[in-house]
Amino acid sequence: MPLPAIDLPVRKLAVDLASGFARHWHGGDAYRSMHFNALSMSFPVGEQFFIDAVRSGAATLPDDDAHAPLHKLVAQFIGQEATHRHLHGLYNRHLERQNLRNRWQGWAQRRVDWSVACGLSPLNLVAVTAAYEHLTAVFADALLRHGWMDGADEQMQILWHWHASEETEHKAVAFDLYRAMGGGNLRRVAWYLYVFGIFSLESTVQTLLNLKRDGSLLRPRTWISALGFWFGRNGQLRRCTMPLLHYLRPGFHPDHDGNRAVAAQWLDDNRQRWTRVK
Repeated sequence: MPLPAIDLPVRKLAVDLASGFARHWHGGDAYRSMHFNALSMSFPVGEQFFIDAVRSGAATLPDDDAHAPLHKLVAQFIGQEATHRHLHGLYNRHLERQNLRNRWQGWAQRRVDWSVACGLSPLNLVAVTAAYEHLTAVFADALLRHGWMDGADEQMQILWHWHASEETEHKAVAFDLYRAMGGGNLRRVAWYLYVFGIFSLESTVQTLLNLKRDGSLLRPRTWISALGFWFGRNGQLRRCTMPLLHYLRPGFHPDHDGNRAVAAQWLDDNRQRWTRVK
């Protein structure tokens, strides 16, 4: 399958995370604020892992005309992920000032260290990356389509919509790299099931830890919000279950979803909020 002619700009986003944000920045909703905070806590280590994985995978491919488009996309993917890592690092530092403790970062780093100690091959590292990229792309698309940031503080809406748009833009890069390296369906699906289990567990536990530190864990309104977020009309289970399962199909490809237009529209409508760096 030929690679689509896409461009992955590295953007500088016009947000000021250094000045901080409210504790319950998502319209006063403790559950949603702490849930998305938990996701942010995983990003710096995760993004660095993805960068290292695709870099090692691309190094196994010939540097020839046939692979030049993929090498270019990998370089642009790395640029976007490095920007995500930087901004979420700033985000997470403010969470520390709010007395939240990032356990997920340590869990993720131990897995990265394990992969190095075990000498996990570039093909396996890229398979893991492709799995995570599918998870984030599914959640990103739902966030953009279904108003998951409605009511949030403006700069946080901008940050999360921008991140979601770029995740949608580069959702197929690791997958295409995996296939170019000769990766098959069995390995791809096996790593996806592992990644899905780990992500589901750790995101839930970190969210609960955040709520406990916040003092909102046992408040009824917290769990009313949680029920709506997961089981409501535009909740995660309703909007994400089938797209998440699509990855198990033997002929799956990220671009089969055909959802790039939503991200492109947000980026175009908010062009004044970012500048192209590369």
